[in-house]
Amino acid sequence: MSAGSPEPAASAPLPSSTQRRPNPRVAQLKRTFYFLRRNTLAMIGLGILVFLIGVAVGSVFYNAPGDQLQTYCGSDTGNGVGLVGSSNASGCDHVVCTYPYNTPAPSANCFPVDPNQVSVLPPTDFSHGLSLGPFPFGSLTTTADTNEFYNLFAGMVKGAPWSLGISAVVVVSGSMIGLFLGASAGYLGGYTDESIMRATDIFLSIPGLLLLIVILSTAGSIFPTFWGHLEILIVAFIATDWPIYTRIVRSQVLVTREQKFVEASRASGARTSRILRKHIIPNSVYPMFVQMSLDIGTIPLGLATLVFLGFSIFPHVAFPEWGSITAQSVGILASTLQYCQEFSGCLFPWWQFFIPGTALFVFAISVSFFSDGLRDALDPRLRR
Repeated sequence: MSAGSPEPAASAPLPSSTQRRPNPRVAQLKRTFYFLRRNTLAMIGLGILVFLIGVAVGSVFYNAPGDQLQTYCGSDTGNGVGLVGSSNASGCDHVVCTYPYNTPAPSANCFPVDPNQVSVLPPTDFSHGLSLGPFPFGSLTTTADTNEFYNLFAGMVKGAPWSLGISAVVVVSGSMIGLFLGASAGYLGGYTDESIMRATDIFLSIPGLLLLIVILSTAGSIFPTFWGHLEILIVAFIATDWPIYTRIVRSQVLVTREQKFVEASRASGARTSRILRKHIIPNSVYPMFVQMSLDIGTIPLGLATLVFLGFSIFPHVAFPEWGSITAQSVGILASTLQYCQEFSGCLFPWWQFFIPGTALFVFAISVSFFSDGLRDALDPRLRR
């Protein structure tokens, strides 16, 4: 080589066999979580959901009967008033020391009640020397004129896995069925599209509540056990949900199938199943998250409606499920208002419907926040 000739450029080092390329799926998850963290409302919703799931998991270790709440009865104060029941009342799991208002407390761990509403126990605090009150959410009563009541806190804790579990199973199952049918109808077209959409129209033409009642009434007697009722209930809710997801996914697939990358995949000879799995479905699921966030909070409300109408879905009147508790609290309002008219200065049990109603609202709004943020993080067209 002559002295004036330039030296050859150093070639780039070949990648070592020990160096691995980053996994594209892991990189995609990191990128999605990065965009999700930038959405404040989505992170708030995720935090609330994690807390509620923690309550549902921790409820297994909570000291309360598995399928129903503990029954409490007021005890005789021993001062001759005799207005709050007997200490050996039958049918009670526990006897609680209660005493009428405007009378001396017989002991430190007794709770004051209205003499005309002996089962209405207001929320208590830590001043009684017992952990969590022991009734931080007050009582859940069946009627205002009896001495029988339930621990609302136990109902909310033990009801978390039922409400969250039923809602998740119904929404996930309905959305998956709608995703499969909507993607098939939108992409394949023809007779497949017509048959699927006409069946969807039939289900959409029936009011959801009426369809629930019909399914529960006809199939409830065939499966008389509790688990049988629960399975029929889940199937009934799924039957009302899947047509909505089918229409949403189909409308999105009709747009996605005309994109250039789908045409290129079809021209390269890719099979229909691969095109649906790799291109159509991943680019058509984003609107479904919004509908899921709207539906998941309505499942406990639907349960409350059915219980309020008199369907014996659960084996006990105070079964620990948030919708059932809400229906129970609303059902006793009539008797409570009647006592308020007969006796002046009665104690209105606002906590019995406010606390479960607030739990349902917080659950629904947290799912909405998280689902909306997840949709923005997953859809490249919406990332900012």
